[in-house]
Amino acid sequence: MKKSICIVGLGYIGLPTAVMFANHGHQVHGMDVNEPVVKKISNKELHIEENGLQEYLNEAIDSGMLTVSTTPQKADVFILAVPSPIKPDKTANLEYIRSAAKSIAPFVEKGNLVILESTVPPKTVQDIVIPELVPTGLEIGTDLLVSHSPERVIPGKVFEELVTNDRIIGGVNEESARATSELYRSFVKGQLHETDDTTAELVKVMENTYRDVNIAFANELAKLAETIDVDIWEAIRLANFHPRVNIHQPGPGVGGHCIAVDPWFLVELNPELAKLIHLSRTTNDGMPEYTAQLTVDLLSALNAEHPKVAVLGLAFKGNIDDMRESPSLDVIEEMTAKGLTVSAYDPHIKVNNIDEQTQNLEEALKDASAVVILTSHDSFKQLDPAKVGELMKNKLLIDAKNCIERTKWEQAGFRTHVLGNSKN
Repeated sequence: MKKSICIVGLGYIGLPTAVMFANHGHQVHGMDVNEPVVKKISNKELHIEENGLQEYLNEAIDSGMLTVSTTPQKADVFILAVPSPIKPDKTANLEYIRSAAKSIAPFVEKGNLVILESTVPPKTVQDIVIPELVPTGLEIGTDLLVSHSPERVIPGKVFEELVTNDRIIGGVNEESARATSELYRSFVKGQLHETDDTTAELVKVMENTYRDVNIAFANELAKLAETIDVDIWEAIRLANFHPRVNIHQPGPGVGGHCIAVDPWFLVELNPELAKLIHLSRTTNDGMPEYTAQLTVDLLSALNAEHPKVAVLGLAFKGNIDDMRESPSLDVIEEMTAKGLTVSAYDPHIKVNNIDEQTQNLEEALKDASAVVILTSHDSFKQLDPAKVGELMKNKLLIDAKNCIERTKWEQAGFRTHVLGNSKN
């Protein structure tokens, strides 16, 4: 049965979700408090980068199945897809969730379904969402169904994974879970696993924490490898041939709205019990400083006065424009604190977000003593090292993502260093 759906939050998850439902026969109204974002979407202009999103948005707007504004409206289903960031003290900021739930309360009617998609600490539905819905006078679980169904997609492959990935459906009761499953079944081809809301909240946070702990292990291995003349990337590749081993990849830090954030939700629940999780977060948060110091150490061998560093990559992963929690920003901050001059470039990020950023690659490279790759964009892999070298004062390449052809750069006269591989 086709539903009318109101989606609160039109960001990296809310907008793709809105166009998917709209293009599968549901009448969707998207709401966002950011007026410029709403104006762009209504004009079929994107404020985020995602493969296929432009085509899906065009179809949804042109068909009349998607409308957008800065206020909610009555619907059969309300989906909350707003951020749940962490505060400077590493505790969860749930005010966006609270505000979103409060904003829909005047529009909710008997028989409606409310779904929280945002990744949140366990008990958020019970402690934040439901209290904001109680003033409606509707009985939760009967008059008003409520559930949590967290997104499980990766930037760059959102539309593919919205369809093919299994989905966790956590209802406050069985009826809520069943109604939510029926809704998502309109486009999800993966399995729908029904459970309760708090378990669903924990499952999503567990998934991202598993990856964070695994990456911390890889980063520790990378630092160890630097001391024993081993290529950690080769060692990990070989270890992963074991049928029960899946070591992740090291790097200059962990970014994104999930892996760099969600483990703190578990630490906040009980710091005394979440010691491994806390240590992993601390390890990964320490990689930007390690990368900056590695750069300083390698530059010291060049005896360059007041060396300039060209940092390539500001997005937290390759081929996207998402800078949320990007370790590149911390690497740059650490570099400048250590006395380096930094010029940063990212072809996917069209507006300068920091003072060190430039929209011109040649400007970033000009007179640099080192180029440091922090994001594995395809465009960086395709750079001509000879042309890059012509612009630089010294030919030093530091690859924190193991994404370049080292031999090609060395043939062009570069001294190269891959994070976690001290072999020359």
